[in-house]
Amino acid sequence: MAKYLVIVESPAKVKTIKKFLGSNYDVQASNGHVRDFPKSQFGIDVENDFEPKYITIRGKGELLAGLRKAAKKADKIFLATDPDREGEAISWHLMQALKEDPKKMRRITFNEITKTAVKNSIKQPRELDMNLVDAQQARRMLDRMVGYSISPLLWAKVKRGLSAGRVQSVALRIICDREEEINSFIPEEYWSLDGAFKIHGEKKPLQAKFYGTDKKLPIHNKAEMDEILKKLENAEYQVTEVKKGERIKNAPLPFTTSTLQQEAAKTLNFSTQKTMRLAQQLYEGIDIKGNGTVGIITYLRTDSTRISQEADEAARAYIGEQYGESYVAEGGKAVKKDQKIQDAHEAIRPTDISRTPAMLKESLSRDQFRLYQLIWKRFTASRMAPARYETTSVKIGAGEYTFTVAASKVVFDGFMSVYVQDDDNKKGNVLSQSLEKGMELELLELKSEQHFTQPPAHYTEASLVKALEEQGIGRPSTYAPTITTIISRRYVSKEQKNLYMTELGEVVNNIMKQAFPSIVDVHFTAMMEGLLDCVEAGTVQWKTVVRNFYPDLKKDVDAAEQELEKVDIQDEVTDVVCDLCGRNMVIKYGPHGRFLACPGFPDCRNTKPYYEKIGVACPKCGRDVVLKKTQKGRKYYGCEDNPECDFMSWQKPSDKKCPVCGSYMVEKGNKLVCSQETCGYVEQKTKQED
Repeated sequence: MAKYLVIVESPAKVKTIKKFLGSNYDVQASNGHVRDFPKSQFGIDVENDFEPKYITIRGKGELLAGLRKAAKKADKIFLATDPDREGEAISWHLMQALKEDPKKMRRITFNEITKTAVKNSIKQPRELDMNLVDAQQARRMLDRMVGYSISPLLWAKVKRGLSAGRVQSVALRIICDREEEINSFIPEEYWSLDGAFKIHGEKKPLQAKFYGTDKKLPIHNKAEMDEILKKLENAEYQVTEVKKGERIKNAPLPFTTSTLQQEAAKTLNFSTQKTMRLAQQLYEGIDIKGNGTVGIITYLRTDSTRISQEADEAARAYIGEQYGESYVAEGGKAVKKDQKIQDAHEAIRPTDISRTPAMLKESLSRDQFRLYQLIWKRFTASRMAPARYETTSVKIGAGEYTFTVAASKVVFDGFMSVYVQDDDNKKGNVLSQSLEKGMELELLELKSEQHFTQPPAHYTEASLVKALEEQGIGRPSTYAPTITTIISRRYVSKEQKNLYMTELGEVVNNIMKQAFPSIVDVHFTAMMEGLLDCVEAGTVQWKTVVRNFYPDLKKDVDAAEQELEKVDIQDEVTDVVCDLCGRNMVIKYGPHGRFLACPGFPDCRNTKPYYEKIGVACPKCGRDVVLKKTQKGRKYYGCEDNPECDFMSWQKPSDKKCPVCGSYMVEKGNKLVCSQETCGYVEQKTKQED
């Protein structure tokens, strides 16, 4: 008969941990949370000092009854939920729900699902960390307050299936702000000048870039370029400086949740959700031939780059054996210092470095293998010596001007023998060994080229995770669900890798900015995260955070209720006639934006897509230009006569023609810009055009 009960979160871990612990242990899973706020009500007793009302989650009654039965028989109960705030809170809820003697229950955590880690955790049980529990309770209550106060208001007053969330609303605002920046961006012209030079006795010409005089000289337009070219017509070209040096490229730090999501998105094209799902599988355990089921990476939700001494020593021994002692990093690896790092955790690493990706290939799916290989390579590289480059920089004098050329070659590959990032792959110049100061060069060609500055890039999932982390918004466990939520609610559409605002997202963001400015304020949200960290550290009481937050939110909600009541959103009648009953159709709002519907509903159920005319004639055929949306909800402007006319523009067209080239112009912020990028004509919008 089993004497001890071990409760884990995921059923996937049960078999593995049971095998490690033997017959004296009964291992069961809670399947995540067993208690939560009721869905049908607020669940927080505001009058009674914000006491939370928890109930058993629907469908968990039978599971909980089974756990209670097993708990009664056990001499000791080990709560082995995940090693983070969420896991600590689940253990606390289990303690409440099992109704057993608290002295009988102990908390254990392990950072990896290996025999050693699990057995060691059983030897070192501890009390529940109520600071972690309180930090999680406070986060859950803040999110509940925002969601349950604002979402019904938006639904009732704005007539759209809208909802709001504390972190998702800020993420949406960050994307929206970037979109506005892109739309109002005015390209600026600049030029580059490259020279090709013949070195005496060499076949391959030397390619160099125009630098300027003593300081870098930007070339803004063709007139400036022509002036420089004129001065270079009779110039003599001579090497004025050859400088040799060495550059060190340090090994990368091992992965945190954020950096893993970013790198997997860039190199493997994985969404944040997919990366976390695969990492969870690698953490919980893979059936390896000859070894049974074993966890092959450490815990996946962490913002620490710390590595345990044992893992560090094992990695250095492995690198010395496989690559040679010169490849082993000197001393300890520096860790990023940051007040929000949960240092109880390690970085994400393989549980055993000698378990190479090639050894596990047959036991893993294609995507599991690719992610494991990325984690293994990054961790191995993090314990390796830096790469060393030999650098050469050359200056070429041309009258009053200078051309420059730089080259580097790897003299010791170090960590790059294992792990190479995109920018490491770029091939540098290879310079002739015969270059010396004072050497005369023969000009073969000068190549001038016109360019235009580019707007900031649209956010991708990877760059949004980076922005959220840099600004202190959310924590490792929140990045993937936040992004998944705003995409699934169609506030944002994902095309290729880029995230674009939809019309629906714009509406939600504008309402949130107007009615709830603090909720969507980046600094306010980061400050709240800081307060939750203080709760975890035990320096702030969790109810203090909740008590201070709710009154301001309530005031904003009450004010918005009054203001939004004054906005009477009538169905706008159009001149489009219903094909079925002859009534004039009206504009309705649905989860995906506006559409035309017959006012005779439910007798007549006819609907049509709605295209808003913008009062501009199509530059190609003269019909009306209308506002349309892609299948994923991104806005664009097209001809109403599509598909006969294929005109489309991402920017709003104007009825003004460019006075320089005759092309149509587009609106960018408070300016009109020629749609032909090579023209570059810009003028200020007049008030009538606004």
